[in-house]
Amino acid sequence: MQEKEPQVTFIDRRKISSEGEIRPEALAEEQEANRRQAEQRETAAKAAQPVPAAPAPTAESASKAPNAETSDESLPEGPTAQETADSTEAYQQTTKHLDELLRAKAPDASQLGPVAFEHLVQSMYMTAMMGLGAGTQPGEKPRIDLMGARQTIDLLGVLQEKTKGNLSEDEQRLLESALFELRMMFLEITNAIARNAANPAQPPKPSGRK
Repeated sequence: MQEKEPQVTFIDRRKISSEGEIRPEALAEEQEANRRQAEQRETAAKAAQPVPAAPAPTAESASKAPNAETSDESLPEGPTAQETADSTEAYQQTTKHLDELLRAKAPDASQLGPVAFEHLVQSMYMTAMMGLGAGTQPGEKPRIDLMGARQTIDLLGVLQEKTKGNLSEDEQRLLESALFELRMMFLEITNAIARNAANPAQPPKPSGRK
């Protein structure tokens, strides 16, 4: 019995036919490839596009700015749900593109992870500590910013009040410990300043020879 020869099918991959015309299949593939490249360029351009800065307030807008004494009816309208979603997506795309650029430029460098609640507390804690004179080099006079430290401590207090009931046990303990240490250090410094003001140091009297 004679065996049948295997059937071989040839697929023409040439873009131009033997008559010198562009094959429709090749034209369609090229158009599809161009479309994908255009979409990729558009996505990369959107990710790299900087977020526009907010316009500087004018005298008219400043006079209309809401304050604590205005009613809720005079407050400006917030962004819509769609605007919030669009800005969030654009921000995430930009930060993702930035992370990719940083990894490509310095692959061995440590990368920033997702921001958590403890990072916020630690950042504000260090800001207040710097205002209370921490981080002063030996031999230097402490640089104290009581009003700045007080504002940061009060902001942590607002954070504690607004997040009540929404924190884990570890987050609550971290926030309470940070507030306790900062408030005690603030009291220690202000009490020392008050004592020095009440009992100023007397300059040494010059010793004269008889």
